[in-house]
Amino acid sequence: MSVDQKTVRRIAHLARIKVSEEDVPRLEGELNSILHWIEQLNEVDVQGVEPLTSVVAMEMKKRQDVVTDGHYPTDVTKNAPASEDEFFMVPKVVE
Repeated sequence: MSVDQKTVRRIAHLARIKVSEEDVPRLEGELNSILHWIEQLNEVDVQGVEPLTSVVAMEMKKRQDVVTDGHYPTDVTKNAPASEDEFFMVPKVVE
Protein backbone atom coordinates (compact mmCIF):
# COMPACT_ATOMS: atom_id res chain seq x y z
CA MET A 1 0.00 0.00 0.00
CA SER A 2 1.28 3.47 -0.78
CA VAL A 3 0.09 7.00 -0.21
CA ASP A 4 0.02 9.70 -2.88
CA GLN A 5 -0.05 13.47 -2.41
CA LYS A 6 -3.82 13.61 -2.81
CA THR A 7 -4.18 11.12 0.06
CA VAL A 8 -1.78 13.16 2.23
CA ARG A 9 -3.94 16.24 1.72
CA ARG A 10 -7.09 14.24 2.54
CA ILE A 11 -5.55 12.80 5.72
CA ALA A 12 -4.48 16.29 6.79
CA HIS A 13 -7.98 17.60 6.09
CA LEU A 14 -9.63 14.79 8.08
CA ALA A 15 -7.20 15.30 10.97
CA ARG A 16 -7.76 19.06 10.74
CA ILE A 17 -4.02 19.65 10.37
CA LYS A 18 -2.83 22.59 8.31
CA VAL A 19 -0.19 21.32 5.88
CA SER A 20 1.63 23.63 3.48
CA GLU A 21 2.11 22.54 -0.13
CA GLU A 22 5.90 22.26 0.26
CA ASP A 23 5.43 19.81 3.16
CA VAL A 24 3.17 17.43 1.20
CA PRO A 25 5.99 15.54 -0.65
CA ARG A 26 7.96 15.08 2.59
CA LEU A 27 4.88 13.78 4.42
CA GLU A 28 4.12 11.46 1.50
CA GLY A 29 7.57 9.90 1.93
CA GLU A 30 7.22 9.62 5.69
CA LEU A 31 3.78 7.99 5.51
CA ASN A 32 4.99 5.54 2.87
CA SER A 33 7.99 4.65 5.09
CA ILE A 34 5.67 4.01 8.03
CA LEU A 35 3.36 1.83 5.92
CA HIS A 36 6.34 -0.11 4.55
CA TRP A 37 7.55 -0.76 8.12
CA ILE A 38 4.08 -1.98 9.11
CA GLU A 39 4.06 -4.35 6.13
CA GLN A 40 7.38 -5.76 7.36
CA LEU A 41 5.90 -6.29 10.82
CA ASN A 42 2.97 -8.17 9.28
CA GLU A 43 5.43 -10.68 7.80
CA VAL A 44 6.63 -11.79 11.26
CA ASP A 45 5.27 -15.18 12.39
CA VAL A 46 3.66 -14.67 15.80
CA GLN A 47 1.81 -17.97 16.05
CA GLY A 48 1.85 -19.19 19.64
CA VAL A 49 3.31 -15.97 21.05
CA GLU A 50 1.39 -14.69 24.06
CA PRO A 51 0.52 -10.97 24.05
CA LEU A 52 2.56 -8.91 26.50
CA THR A 53 1.61 -5.99 28.69
CA SER A 54 5.15 -5.76 30.04
CA VAL A 55 8.49 -7.45 29.46
CA VAL A 56 8.57 -8.26 33.18
CA ALA A 57 5.85 -10.56 34.47
CA MET A 58 4.10 -8.75 37.29
CA GLU A 59 0.64 -8.30 38.70
CA MET A 60 -1.00 -4.95 38.04
CA LYS A 61 -1.80 -2.79 41.04
CA LYS A 62 -5.53 -2.48 41.44
CA ARG A 63 -7.68 -0.26 43.61
CA GLN A 64 -11.14 -0.81 44.96
CA ASP A 65 -13.82 0.24 42.49
CA VAL A 66 -15.77 2.62 44.70
CA VAL A 67 -17.51 5.90 44.01
CA THR A 68 -15.95 8.85 45.86
CA ASP A 69 -15.91 12.60 45.51
CA GLY A 70 -12.19 12.40 44.68
CA HIS A 71 -11.33 13.82 48.09
CA TYR A 72 -10.56 17.26 46.66
CA PRO A 73 -13.75 18.64 45.02
CA THR A 74 -12.78 22.23 45.88
CA ASP A 75 -9.56 21.91 43.85
CA VAL A 76 -11.47 20.39 40.92
CA THR A 77 -13.97 23.25 40.70
CA LYS A 78 -11.73 26.17 41.66
CA ASN A 79 -10.88 27.03 38.00
CA ALA A 80 -14.47 26.65 36.80
CA PRO A 81 -16.09 29.83 35.47
CA ALA A 82 -19.01 29.22 37.84
CA SER A 83 -19.49 26.70 40.64
CA GLU A 84 -21.71 26.26 43.65
CA ASP A 85 -21.40 23.77 46.53
CA GLU A 86 -18.48 22.08 44.72
CA PHE A 87 -20.55 21.50 41.56
CA PHE A 88 -20.01 23.01 38.12
CA MET A 89 -22.68 25.52 37.12
CA VAL A 90 -23.60 25.63 33.43
CA PRO A 91 -26.07 27.76 31.50
CA LYS A 92 -29.56 26.34 31.09
CA VAL A 93 -29.93 24.93 27.57
CA VAL A 94 -33.42 23.39 27.75
CA GLU A 95 -36.48 25.53 28.33
